[in-house]
Amino acid sequence: MTIVYDDHSDEAASEVPVRRIAFTVNGARKIAEVEPRLLLSHLIRRGLNLTGTHMGCDTTNCGACTVLVDGRPVKSCTMLAVQADGHEISTVEGLATASELHPLQEGFRQEHGLQCGFCTPGMILSACEIVQRNPKASEAEIRAGLEGNLCRCTGYHNIVKAVQAAARVR
Repeated sequence: MTIVYDDHSDEAASEVPVRRIAFTVNGARKIAEVEPRLLLSHLIRRGLNLTGTHMGCDTTNCGACTVLVDGRPVKSCTMLAVQADGHEISTVEGLATASELHPLQEGFRQEHGLQCGFCTPGMILSACEIVQRNPKASEAEIRAGLEGNLCRCTGYHNIVKAVQAAARVR
């Protein structure tokens, strides 16, 4: 919602304060000047032009915006960019190399764990933490770990198979 007020003075609008933050994204050190209200998802998509982080619901319900912060899955649509100061951020763009897919990306491809692809980056990053924490995670553990990520296309069966396949390769 946008609110517009009548201007009753000749004063210019006050400048919005900015804060300088330093962080690492996909292995590269970065410095940014951001408004304190800027969401991490907007910094990633607009400031860094890493568009694999999708914006779905803005309420942490869908998980499409999931990134890893210091190796832990975080829904970037409700984390402020200033909270990333001093931290390591990993996005889906940082997983693959120029010539080789990450095992989870390959697993999703081989096991048909994606359809429209909108949820896939968030699913893969959540799965990274699951496989890292427990390479022999059971189907129930994988399903529980992916609980905060919604897919409206696949029904999750192939997504779980993709995570299991990647864990075997790891």
